[in-house]
Amino acid sequence: MFDLIVRNAKLLDCEDLKDIGVANGVIQEIGKISSIGKEEIDCKGGMVLPPFVESHIHLDTVLTAGNPRWNQSGTLIEGINIWSERKSSITVEDVRTRALSVIHKQLAYGCLYIRSHVDISDPKLTALKALLELKEQLAPFINIQIVAFPQDGIISCPDNQQRLEEALRMGADAIGAIPHNEYTREDGVESLKLCFRLAEKYNRMINVFCDETDDEHSRYLEVVASLAIKTGLARKVSASHANAMALYPAPYVNRLINILKDSEINIITCPLVSSVMQSRYEEWPKGRGITLIKKLWKGGVNVSIGHDDILTPFYPLGTGNMLQAAHMAVHLAQMTGLEEMNETINMITIRGAKALQIEAEYGLEIGKPASFILLSEKTIVDAIRYQSKCRYVISRGKILCESVPSHSNILLKKISK
Repeated sequence: MFDLIVRNAKLLDCEDLKDIGVANGVIQEIGKISSIGKEEIDCKGGMVLPPFVESHIHLDTVLTAGNPRWNQSGTLIEGINIWSERKSSITVEDVRTRALSVIHKQLAYGCLYIRSHVDISDPKLTALKALLELKEQLAPFINIQIVAFPQDGIISCPDNQQRLEEALRMGADAIGAIPHNEYTREDGVESLKLCFRLAEKYNRMINVFCDETDDEHSRYLEVVASLAIKTGLARKVSASHANAMALYPAPYVNRLINILKDSEINIITCPLVSSVMQSRYEEWPKGRGITLIKKLWKGGVNVSIGHDDILTPFYPLGTGNMLQAAHMAVHLAQMTGLEEMNETINMITIRGAKALQIEAEYGLEIGKPASFILLSEKTIVDAIRYQSKCRYVISRGKILCESVPSHSNILLKKISK
């Protein structure tokens, strides 16, 4: 007897509609199921996908836009300055309340795996404590990874070295760095070496903010890749943003992509935030503000998409909908071919799972946890077009969220001259 049967589902790799049988929180059967489940859902040809993966967000800063003031310039520097003021007054309850509100929104949009960067520049590590509590509380149904993020630098802010190590001892899943914000090139390289040493010491993943700048001379990505090769950390390493890559000369880009492929590191792009934050100092023509998504993907590099900020001093918009981020990537990376649009969905599902190192428990396969989402749309193109909430979100066999599709009742029956 199945606890749940999902019927008439459109799976991406199948022509025919399939049923999915779930028992004890695990996918037991995929195919045509004749038996009856304790609970059943008819997809009516709608798509079933593995859960969306948010590979880059800041849950500590969410819902703070305009507090204490608005980012009028829209620049990264002003955003950092405003957050520095705001974080001096945060409390555990403040962070917890705001983060949980956003997680609920992410859940409605089908996100069950979340990697959040947490600023550890606060001497009290208040935000880290709050998010570690939330992580434990939600663990039965939502997987949250915490990255200890030194917003103020590591070498330029020596106190962060101790706080990074303390964050890892407290339970952070990964360690970060921000080399392009250090005082000098040499300091940036040293910050990366320190980051890798701590990751090896505590056996943690790495997620670096890398070359998030319009400076074409910012070239820390090659350093990250080289260290990943030398240490053997490889797939456990991710580099977020990499915006400066779009400004590099073509011969260097081609060489760099080969290094990135050899290193097996992951690149995480954040098209929503980067598109409005980068190129602020240019008049015209302005760059697109994002890394070379298509070229990296076609070069064999694992690329995932993050939503990044939601109502913060860095980005005053955002919904938590990963399809919205994919929609922006389709436009900015000019990935409107059918294969390319299918790939953007991979970038918020299986490629994100690879970056988070959760592949063993992730995916629509017999024997894996029954965590998946049901969409009303029947094609990837429509999913990206409409960006709807999920009809159902299921985690380990439990229905966590049900959304009723919106419907417009057209009252004007006839148009007359």
